[in-house]
Amino acid sequence: MSKLVVMDHPLIAHKITMLRDENTCVKDFRELLNEIALLMGYEATKDLSLSDMSVKTPICETVGKVITKQVALVPILRAGLGMVDALMSLIPAAKVGHVGLYRDPETHKPVEYYCKLPTDIEQRQVLVLDPMLATGGSASAAIDFIKKRGAKKIKLMCIIAAPEGVAVIQKNHPDVDIYVAALDEKLNENCYIVPGLGDAGDRLFGTL
Repeated sequence: MSKLVVMDHPLIAHKITMLRDENTCVKDFRELLNEIALLMGYEATKDLSLSDMSVKTPICETVGKVITKQVALVPILRAGLGMVDALMSLIPAAKVGHVGLYRDPETHKPVEYYCKLPTDIEQRQVLVLDPMLATGGSASAAIDFIKKRGAKKIKLMCIIAAPEGVAVIQKNHPDVDIYVAALDEKLNENCYIVPGLGDAGDRLFGTL
């Protein structure tokens, strides 16, 4: 079964509270989402492989470490875009793909409308980005699309998750580790996370 990592850090807990607040404006919501993703990125990337590299300091020659595993960031459109800049600031050489899905309002099933990934995706550590892991249907489908295009090493990063969504990912993709900033109580009858924060995409882009 895949590993579930729930972040336990005072800064993340503080920012999650502000992110949930219905009175948080669009500008602040974007900034908070970016900051939380940045803090999460430290944990999600701590097992990237390293190799030795010689470097000359102003004092002497020494051997340092450099990242050898190439990274691809794949936000699930559209809310996942809010997490990209934070990860790009940590890993400027990362390539960025996109998967476009929407949830059918009647069936709550994911429907694909776009998928564009780096051509060397099979060589990269893939970080799938989506602020909300609710039913798990969209994230699971996105991971399916990415795997079909050759990706072999994938992690899922979400800000808020419901236990139901986590269970779906662990069942359908036991090889994909899940990183979340907060694990919430449940889904309601409309498949929204409780307590959650509402629709992340609408709050991110001001389309409420």
